[in-house]
Amino acid sequence: MIAVGLSLASAVLFGGMSVGLRFALDRERDVMVGAFATVATAHVVVLAWAAAEAPSRGVHARAAWPFALAGLLQPGVGQLFATAAIRETGSSRASMAFGTAPLVAVAIALVFLGEPVSAPLLAGAALIVAGSVELARERDRPAHLRRIGLAYAFVTVVLFASRDNVVRSLAKTSSAPPAVAACAALLGGLALLAVVTRPRVSSRWLPFVPAGICFGLSYVAVFEAFYRGRVSVVSPLVATEALAGVVLSALFFRHTELVGRRLAFGAVLIVVGGVFIGAFR
Repeated sequence: MIAVGLSLASAVLFGGMSVGLRFALDRERDVMVGAFATVATAHVVVLAWAAAEAPSRGVHARAAWPFALAGLLQPGVGQLFATAAIRETGSSRASMAFGTAPLVAVAIALVFLGEPVSAPLLAGAALIVAGSVELARERDRPAHLRRIGLAYAFVTVVLFASRDNVVRSLAKTSSAPPAVAACAALLGGLALLAVVTRPRVSSRWLPFVPAGICFGLSYVAVFEAFYRGRVSVVSPLVATEALAGVVLSALFFRHTELVGRRLAFGAVLIVVGGVFIGAFR
């Protein structure tokens, strides 16, 4: 039950990050700046969380370093593609595309981690994917939407799903607390982004701070969830961020995101699928 709650909290916060990035990208279009500033802010948030957690559970820095490798996938490369996807498609449609992650994550978990197969699990995953398919069928799309953004979102999905399975595999045997592991993963991703983007401290980072705060809280919540639940449970529930992203986008970008019935219906399907998996886990 704790894993379910943490997964849903991570979903809402990740949806908030998507909308926060949309706000920021309206002011600063540079994906490199946005990705680095978001991850840097998130790392500060998670570092504070890890510092608060460490006195009671220990730091276990040596045990945490493998998680830095997972961070190369996401938020390293993955955050670059996620930021580009939101810039090119908007927060609502990028969130819907991110909702297809369970299809990849569950497939990897079933094949490589030996997690059990069940009818409710497969039905829930199918509902989530069906909801995301509605995105491809919609006709009324905003003028700013570029199809290349959906390709960026798909790459993001693969990287997210791979990260999920690596983290779950490491969490089974690691002595590092979840927040410390999350901090290591963010540090790995931040180091990669630093090499790629060669950042300079600038006021251009400021618009991305709110998105980074949401991302940091979402990241530590999903790590806490993976320490307590299987990928085939946590990943589909985290994918309900599609609904959070769509609802928040409809509230804040009503006239530019053009959130219609088909998009809303797809988001509902994703949520129903996530709840179905959580109820019958």
